[in-house]
Parts: sequence; C-alpha cells; structure tokens
Amino acid sequence: MGRDILGWRKLFGVMGPSTNTVVQPDFDMMRPAGVTNHYSRIFTPNADAVSNETFRAGAELIGANTLDAVRSVMTCNPDYLVMGMSAVTFFDGAKGADRFISQVKEVSGLDISVGSHACTAALNAYGGVKRLAVLSPYWPAMNTEVARYFGDMGFSVVRDIALQCRSWTGIAQVTPRQCVAAIKQIDGDDVDAIIQVGTNLSMVKLAAMAELWLGKPVIAINAATYWHALRANGIMDKVEGCGRLLEEF
Repeated sequence: MGRDILGWRKLFGVMGPSTNTVVQPDFDMMRPAGVTNHYSRIFTPNADAVSNETFRAGAELIGANTLDAVRSVMTCNPDYLVMGMSAVTFFDGAKGADRFISQVKEVSGLDISVGSHACTAALNAYGGVKRLAVLSPYWPAMNTEVARYFGDMGFSVVRDIALQCRSWTGIAQVTPRQCVAAIKQIDGDDVDAIIQVGTNLSMVKLAAMAELWLGKPVIAINAATYWHALRANGIMDKVEGCGRLLEEF
C-alpha cells in the first residue's frame, strides 16, 4: 500500500464536540510535518443555560455521540485517534477513563489519546509533582469528577476553580485576562503544578508563558493530549512556543 502524500508519518482521527472552535486550531498549531489531523465533529446541541445541574448531562450526551464520530472518521483510514473533548474522559475516575478508551477501541480497533490519561503522563514526565491546582471552564460538579480522577492516579487537587461558562460555545470566549486571574487565584506554594482542562478553552500559549513566570508546570490539556498522541506514535519532534512538555519531553 502507498502512503498518504501529506500524512506520510501518521493520520490522526480527532473527535471533538461540534460546538468546539479551539481544539482544531490548537492541534493544527502543534502538528509536525508529515502528520495530519482529521476532525470528526461530535454532534452537540449548544445549550445556552449550562448549570451545575445540567453540565454532566450535557457532557454525557457528547460522550454518547462520540462513537458515531469515531465511525465517521474511520472512513479516512486513520492510524490513531485523539479525543478532543476532555470532560467525558474524567467521569468516574480512572476506571471511567479506561472504560471510555475500551469502548472507542472496540469500535475502531485503534489506540486513542484522551485528555485525562494524557495529563497524567505529562505530570509524570515532569516528575516530582503530587499537588495540583485545576482550572476549568466547567461547573463545580464536573471539577469534582476531575479531582476524583487525579486522586485515583496518585495526585491531590489542593485547589480548583470552575469558570462556570453558560454555554458550550461560550467557553471559547473566555479571555486570556480571565485565565490569568484564575491562575493567580489557584496558585500557591502548596501547588506543584497547574492543570487546565476543557478543550474549548484557549490556553496553550498562555500556559507556556505562565510556566516561565511561575517556575512550575502549567499544563494545557490540548497540549498534553496532542503531545501524548505524538509520543505514543514515536514522533519525538519538538514544538516551540507551546510549553516545556512539547519542547523538552
């Protein structure tokens, strides 16, 4: 068989919510030559009144529709899958993440990088990290799920902030100024690393800058997920300007 002319190294099938406008340009920004990203949109009604009570139901709907997006992207014969939505990969802790991966593999026959386990791999790559602060565009009920997952993986979340975005598309409208204020609110001497979750929150470049002035790992989930996908496929290219993870590990 011949090789894809543009994706001569790897074809990545990427699943992301249809409301998400950040993860696709983020992943393309980090894409090395010979790797191509093929985006499959998970049908997601754009609820404009997301609340603490409704967030999980909305995220679970996205999760339920994910397998349809997997089946769709499989028609381009990708080599590997990347999950461009993070909330569903934190549900029910580590076992929930493993269950989600198993469901995708059963449909596709392919391995997949997901945000939760990618963040764990990133934290372990840095080393010496135990105490986390978490920044999300979610609601507190979802942050509880994120903290449970990291607890299962041997970390402790000492502080977190949920920006409580009212719509799925509204997440992409959170400004860098708001993100900086949130980072300052959750950072402290008792925090070894800061994790940003929520793939529609634009923070890859800001997290890279924050690492410089905080002197500790600041991991944007889109950077962690794409880094994990590259390294899982033996692609060790360094990507500048997107944080230490992609530059050093």
